[in-house]
Amino acid sequence: MRFTQATFRHRAAPAGGPSGAPTARRGEGDLPGDPGIGDPGAVDPRAGDPGAGDPRASDLRAVDDDVPAAIQTVLARVLAARLDRARGLDRLFTRDLAERVADFTLRGGRRIRPRLLWWSLRACGGGDPAQVRAALRAGAALELLQTCALVHDDVMDAAPMRRGRPALHTAVARQYGHSAPGGAPDRAPGTARRLGEAAAVLAGDLALAWADDMMTDLLLDGGALPPGAVDRLRAMWRTTRTEMVAGQYLDVRGHATARLTVSHALRAASLKSALYTVKRPLEAGAALAGAGTAATRALCRAGRCAGLAFQLRDDLDDLFADPAVTGKPSGGDVSAGRPTYVMAVARARAAEGDSAALGVLDASLGRADLTEDALDRVRDVVIATGARDLVRQRIERLSRLSLRHLAAAGLEPGPAAVLRVLLAEITGAPGHVSEPADGPSTSDPATGPGAGPATGPVAGPVIGAAVDLAGPSSCSATGSAGPAADSAGPAIGPADPVADSATDSATGPVAGPVIGAAVDLAGPSSCSATGSAGPAADSAGPAIGPADRAADPQTAAALAATGPEGSR
Repeated sequence: MRFTQATFRHRAAPAGGPSGAPTARRGEGDLPGDPGIGDPGAVDPRAGDPGAGDPRASDLRAVDDDVPAAIQTVLARVLAARLDRARGLDRLFTRDLAERVADFTLRGGRRIRPRLLWWSLRACGGGDPAQVRAALRAGAALELLQTCALVHDDVMDAAPMRRGRPALHTAVARQYGHSAPGGAPDRAPGTARRLGEAAAVLAGDLALAWADDMMTDLLLDGGALPPGAVDRLRAMWRTTRTEMVAGQYLDVRGHATARLTVSHALRAASLKSALYTVKRPLEAGAALAGAGTAATRALCRAGRCAGLAFQLRDDLDDLFADPAVTGKPSGGDVSAGRPTYVMAVARARAAEGDSAALGVLDASLGRADLTEDALDRVRDVVIATGARDLVRQRIERLSRLSLRHLAAAGLEPGPAAVLRVLLAEITGAPGHVSEPADGPSTSDPATGPGAGPATGPVAGPVIGAAVDLAGPSSCSATGSAGPAADSAGPAIGPADPVADSATDSATGPVAGPVIGAAVDLAGPSSCSATGSAGPAADSAGPAIGPADRAADPQTAAALAATGPEGSR
């Protein structure tokens, strides 16, 4: 089967300029045998104090022109200082761990989180010198947090590659692959592997410690920021770290317990990607700008929808995209038995009566020795069951809903246009991604206003009127929020009503009680809003399936709100 173009990862960044797209990033070649900190993007990592002495780290227009370069400047200086301190402790530790953390971070991906944070700040009217410095430092901290997440993720997934190079645990294992205690060569492979895994755990911890150091320094130095900004940013950081860990745990638990259900996949996707990758960076930018409740909530809603679309697209890319584009082997989620949304939908549909397709999936999921032919059979099942088309529909509808929320935020026109481009890029919205090599979907009804849901009955209980997708405390916001109307139509396709036996016994297309009117989907502790929030009417229309009812309520509602009326 021919691969398709991956949507987001491991591609050259768009050209720079005020349209919001940063300049192209460097190529990512193989690490040298004895890794150092690499080439930090033409920035001297031995320069002075972090963020000082380079206009890209302080000048508003220069940052607008190239956000990744400004972030790179701050990261290079911060990491140079951290490496100097590490060498004072122990040079072996510095070479094996600290330099690898610095190298991984400096050779990072597209800096999407700092870009979202920056353009959220700018779209909310921020841009004074104190806000510029704080935004760049917060963006750099997010990149170090991302390093922690990826290094740990690779260990948990036993992934040998990351960004087209050996994963950190693989690199350390190879470095010590010919060593063994007591001169016992037969013990070397297992010993080296365990050393690599342990080193990666510690390296991730080190990246998290450095990220916390940066954020703590920022908060202590935040006196010139708008009132309440420090408290809001602190709350965002606390929440983000916990959400990230929770999402990762659900992911690995789902793998270990073979929990392949739609509800579980959605909840993990929301916590692991939708919030951490998009929503929280947008929230942080709004907080630093001192944005009010209405704008902050609209940005949070836009971020949640775009983040969920991003994760669903990532699931498709893992199975259908060319490894040369993604930077890691194709089908890793399948061979690892990872409970992704697309595989949960495929299995749910196969279970409705296609025993042969179900047999292929059950025989393939979690098989580390899966061949390319076996992966092709899995791809064929995902296509034949309509799971790929359904997920594409969800992505497109979530993308459109994200842009609708963004348009309702009342942002500065120029920076808002940049955010629109970024969100479309993240989700792979039409016009920003090449058509798949095997042709467009011929059964995708989600191509225009009023497009109907996937064939089959609309599932389950009705989410009542007056639903607030963001919840009264899902974003750090101050001030009084006025009414917000977001009418979304019917919605979850036939695969979604599959019940999770552990949480819901319903198996039919229409199941479960009505989730009452005036539902607060975020829950009381999902953010740190202050001030008085006005009424928020977010009518999600009929329909979320019984399996999704057990999922993260915000995620389930966001997906339910992508029905045909919600896709306008």
